[in-house]
Amino acid sequence: MSLCVVGDFAWDVLIRTNNEVLKGGDSFGEVMLTPGGSAANVAVWARRCGLDTHFIGKIGRDRLGDLAREDLEHERVIHHFIQTDAQLTGSVAVFVDQTGERSMVSGRGADFFLLPQELPKSVINRTNFLHLTAWSFFTDPPRTAARFAAEIARAGGSSISFDPGSFQMIEEMGVSTFWSYVKDLGIKVFLPNYEEGRVLTGMYEPSDIARSLAEHLPNATIILKLDADGALVHHDGQQTAIAPATNNLVDATGAGDSFAGAYLAHFSKHGSVVDAARFATRIAAWVIEHLGARPTADSRLARIIASN
Repeated sequence: MSLCVVGDFAWDVLIRTNNEVLKGGDSFGEVMLTPGGSAANVAVWARRCGLDTHFIGKIGRDRLGDLAREDLEHERVIHHFIQTDAQLTGSVAVFVDQTGERSMVSGRGADFFLLPQELPKSVINRTNFLHLTAWSFFTDPPRTAARFAAEIARAGGSSISFDPGSFQMIEEMGVSTFWSYVKDLGIKVFLPNYEEGRVLTGMYEPSDIARSLAEHLPNATIILKLDADGALVHHDGQQTAIAPATNNLVDATGAGDSFAGAYLAHFSKHGSVVDAARFATRIAAWVIEHLGARPTADSRLARIIASN
């Protein structure tokens, strides 16, 4: 089994303070440059959890682009980068407040300019799973490229998973417009968090949200990520609550991406939707107890992955 992820690689400038930042004021905190991008994070976590993974994205012909290649090579993700002189490698400002909640400001780097003709079609054809994130759908490009990747995957019999990415971006785009770009992709696994599900359905109860999403995507497994409340799986008309693995939130950055990567790795190996969601919850719980989207592994993470 193998996975192809198409989308964004970006560098996160992570800023974390232990106190409120006042307008015009100054504060000490932690400032870190870490590899990120929602799609790249999913690719890395899928590979860390044992799934052979390819990544397709676009970077600048600059030092950060060189570091992007080095990063994925270090993570043993097979990369197929398209390089350009026209844009810089993407970057994102990530602000983490004293409660561990994060807010992001995304620049429009090279990752936003991926074109359909640049896709290595044979790579997508050779893999069993294709993962896309909504960060490739909020603007065009790269929307047309992402939709073309889904077309290639469907033709080759690959299973498509999708993360809706950002409740605020969905609201700005418009829910009906968002669905118009997503409903026909042939999605088999849909991975929203609570806020994204709420915006997409207008519902507030998790069970209602999952049921409504399943009506929009009748052939998909819906996995609603509920942060401190775990997750809710809606599959074949049945709902299963997944208990949380921790409530010790340090930094929520990348938690959903780690969940998606871990889920795909476990499901590809064992084929159980519920067991894969439980495993993904444990991986995401470890992530939120550390800074950054891809913290350095420790012995506890190794034990969790070994249980896969």
